[in-house]
Amino acid sequence: MRCCVCLFQQSLQCSPSKMAAGESNSRSSCLNLSNSGPLGNAPPSNSAHSSPASNGGAVAAAGGMNRSAGNANPRSGPENGGGAESAVRSTPSAHNPRRQAVGPSGATSSAASNMTATPSSSSSSLSASTASSSADASAAVASLPSSPASVLIYREPVYNWQATKSTVKERFLYSDEVQIGPETVMTTLYTAKKYAVPALEAHCVEFLKKNLRADNAFMLLTQARLFDEPQLASLCLENIDKNTADALAAEGFTDVDIDTLVAVLERDTLGVREVRLFGAAVRWAEAEAQRQQLQPTPENKRRVLGKALSLIRFPLMTIEEFAAGPAQSGILTDREVVSLFLHFTVNPKPHVEFIDRPRCCLRGKECSITRFSQVESRWGYSGTSDRIRFSVNRRIFVVGFGLYGSIHGPTDYQVNIQIIHTDSNTVLGQNDTGFSCDGTASTFRVMFKEPVEILPSVNYIACATLKGPDSHYGTKGMRKVTHEAPATGTKTCFTFCYAAGNNNGTSVEDGQIPEVIFYT
Repeated sequence: MRCCVCLFQQSLQCSPSKMAAGESNSRSSCLNLSNSGPLGNAPPSNSAHSSPASNGGAVAAAGGMNRSAGNANPRSGPENGGGAESAVRSTPSAHNPRRQAVGPSGATSSAASNMTATPSSSSSSLSASTASSSADASAAVASLPSSPASVLIYREPVYNWQATKSTVKERFLYSDEVQIGPETVMTTLYTAKKYAVPALEAHCVEFLKKNLRADNAFMLLTQARLFDEPQLASLCLENIDKNTADALAAEGFTDVDIDTLVAVLERDTLGVREVRLFGAAVRWAEAEAQRQQLQPTPENKRRVLGKALSLIRFPLMTIEEFAAGPAQSGILTDREVVSLFLHFTVNPKPHVEFIDRPRCCLRGKECSITRFSQVESRWGYSGTSDRIRFSVNRRIFVVGFGLYGSIHGPTDYQVNIQIIHTDSNTVLGQNDTGFSCDGTASTFRVMFKEPVEILPSVNYIACATLKGPDSHYGTKGMRKVTHEAPATGTKTCFTFCYAAGNNNGTSVEDGQIPEVIFYT
C-alpha cells in the first residue's frame, strides 16, 4: 500500500487539469486505508458515494477540520497525530458546511476551484463508473497545494495574545469601562490574573491601593502575596509600619497565614511596643490552633507560632512588661524566662536567644521642643529623680531627652531615663547610660534604646535620675509648647504638669529635663 505522503509528492509532477481528467493511474489505491483512524473517524470508502462532490467536501477533508460522527477531537492536524492520513481519512458529509483549506499565509487554496470545476462540467462523469469516481477522488487529492504542511497545519493561538493589547476594549471583553467595588475586587483580580488581562488587573490593584487602610492592611497583604503583586504588598507593609497598633487590632489580623505573620515580625520598622507584638502573636496562635483543631494550650500555641516566636524581641521589653506578660504565658520555656530575667537585671548582660536589635520605626525628620525660656546655675543631685508630667495632642515617638550638664566644666554623668504611663505606673521605656558635657549651658542628648510610643490625650511622666556634680537648670518654664512641622504645617502640642511625689524640685516653672526629642 502506498502512503498518502507519496501521493502528495507525486501529485507535484502532474498538472491539476490532467488529474481532473482522470489520469490518476493507480493512485486511487492510496485511499484504501485501514478501517479506522486513531481519532475514531469513520472509515473512508472508495465508492462513488464517498468521492468529493460540488459541495467542497474534498476541500474540507484536506483542511483536516471535518467533525463527522465519531470524531471527538476537532483538531486533526499533524500536531495531534493525524498527519496526512487523518486529513484524507475525514469523510465529507452532506451536512458539513463548505470549508476552505488555508495555508500559512492565510490565503484560500486554489484546490477548491479546480476540484469543483470537473464534476460540474459534465454529468456523464458522475455516472461513468466506480473507477471513474475513484479517479476523481484521486484527482481531488492530487490537486491540493504543493506543500502538505501548508494544508494540514493547525494554527495554535498566540499564547497570552491579550498582553499585546493596550486596552481592555481590544480583547474578549465588551467595553473598556471597569466598575469595581469592595465586594468584587478580589474575585475580579483573580479572574484578570487567570485569563491574562493585565489592564483589568491594573484597575483592580489601583482600586486596592486607594482603599488601603490600617484595618484591612493585613487582609490585603495576604491577597497581594497570593496574587504576586509586589507593589501592593509593599504599600501594605508600609501602612502596617505606620499604623502597627491599629493594624494588629484589626479583625483580619488573626486570619493571615504563618508566612505573612513571619514577614511582618521580621521587619525592623514596626511602630509598636514589643509587648504588644507578643500579645498580637498570642491572639493569632489561638486562632491558628482552632483552625488546626488543636486545644489552645501554651504548648500548642508555641507549636503553631514556630519561627514567629523567635522574632519577638523580648530583650526590648521592660522588666515589668516581660514579668506581667510573656514570663507568665507558659509559651516560653523556663530556661528562656530565666535568661531573659538575667538580661534585664545584671551587668554585663548575658547572651539571650532572642533579637535585641531595636526596631527603627521612625520616618521623617527628628523634632524637639524646649520648655524653658532661660537657664540658671546650680541644680544638685542626691539620688532623687527629676520628673515632669506631660501629654500630647497627637501620636508621636519619643526617642530621648535633652538634659543640662555640669557648671564645673567638662564632666561625665551617669543617668537613667524613663517614660512612665501615669495611670498604670508602667515603665514604657528606659535606658541606663551616661553622657559627657562640656561645661556650657547647652543641653546634651540622652537617648532611649528604642522609640517610645506616646498616644494623644494620655498622661505620661518623663523621668531622669542623674549621678554627678551640680548642673545648670531651666527657669521661666512654659505649660504648653507647640511644634509646627515646616513642610506640612502639622502641629504637635505638649502640655506639661506637675508630677506628684519625689521629683527633686523639677516642676513646670523650673528644673531639669528641658528638652523632649521625638518623631511624628
